[in-house]
Amino acid sequence: MKKLYPDAAAALDGLLHDGMLICAGGFGLCGIPERLIDAIQASGVKDLVVASNNAGIDGEGLGKLLRTRQIKKMISSYVGENKEFERQYLSGELEVEFCPQGTLAERCRAGGAGIPGFYTKTGVGTLVAEGKEVKLFDGPNGPEEFILERGINADLSIIKGWKADESGNLIFRKTARNFNQPMATAGRVCIAEVEEIVPVGSLDPDATHLPGIYVNRLIVGAPYDKKIEFLMTRPRPAGAAA
Repeated sequence: MKKLYPDAAAALDGLLHDGMLICAGGFGLCGIPERLIDAIQASGVKDLVVASNNAGIDGEGLGKLLRTRQIKKMISSYVGENKEFERQYLSGELEVEFCPQGTLAERCRAGGAGIPGFYTKTGVGTLVAEGKEVKLFDGPNGPEEFILERGINADLSIIKGWKADESGNLIFRKTARNFNQPMATAGRVCIAEVEEIVPVGSLDPDATHLPGIYVNRLIVGAPYDKKIEFLMTRPRPAGAAA
């Protein structure tokens, strides 16, 4: 099956609809599927539910879809860098389901593995546990409480990789692997945008992070302009060369 598409709009053709659940990879502005997000914005699809570690920043990443009011609900673990997110949440325009980072990653991994739910101690006794089933399991000091978390199954996964072959076998670069990998498996369809596509057989099988069986469509998104969330500098030491 031919997986390579000419651009993000072509790769998304026939997949988008109002109210769908999308799993989006990335962490902050690192490893986010920029071209796919832009194409989703241009499509005008609305009332989206998006599972992502965060919602980007104002005007970048998923922040673009917040700005155009295309996201109805975010399932996230960290949202502290986005003022528009904050404004929409506090005004009741945006529904938010907060989820601890590790739990969110595991919910997506579980969904991709066909596991409908799992029990975890993370969140016990906090707001995260409200409305969730609690079960006792034996611990080193006797019975302990665990809460049930549901696996996430999305209509679509959008991810960013570093390098892929034409069959969709894919390598992530450094920290871009953390959420892209579990998000990829959670979707009914997975689209990967990558910086480079190489012939089949070029990638070391032992170094492949995501098997091509999980990737349905591919685009090349390069070149990219590196965006920085916080630019931090320090004074030049006295006597240092200019």
